[in-house]
Amino acid sequence: MVLLDPLANALSNIMNNEVIGNENVIVQPASKIIAESLRIMQKGGYVGEFEFIDDGRAGKFLIQLLGRINKVGVIKPRFAVKHDEFEKWEKRFLPAKNFGLLIITTSQGIMSHPEAKAAGIGGRLIAYVY
Repeated sequence: MVLLDPLANALSNIMNNEVIGNENVIVQPASKIIAESLRIMQKGGYVGEFEFIDDGRAGKFLIQLLGRINKVGVIKPRFAVKHDEFEKWEKRFLPAKNFGLLIITTSQGIMSHPEAKAAGIGGRLIAYVY
């Protein structure tokens, strides 16, 4: 099996296990972008603890699910966003104001859209969660 987008695969795996009602999910392969996205989701209260398991290959993440995710997914194509354009994208990908997070890759690392707004920087949209 050829994996074209590990982040999309990881997020759909999380979503499927959330719908089923599982308490934990194993996501593989692991990557830095998945780790950073999980950290942001954890800060937002969407997932619990997660740990990296080194299996001698690419590794995997064991993620604790809290049952708080309604929908999660990647944003393709990766739209460029200016620091004052977040509202337009919030309307497009999130169901309500101040509900959910857009995950953005910026020149200062991966962050959520409120963090990027506060820092006054733009970037590229990679995912959403609510």
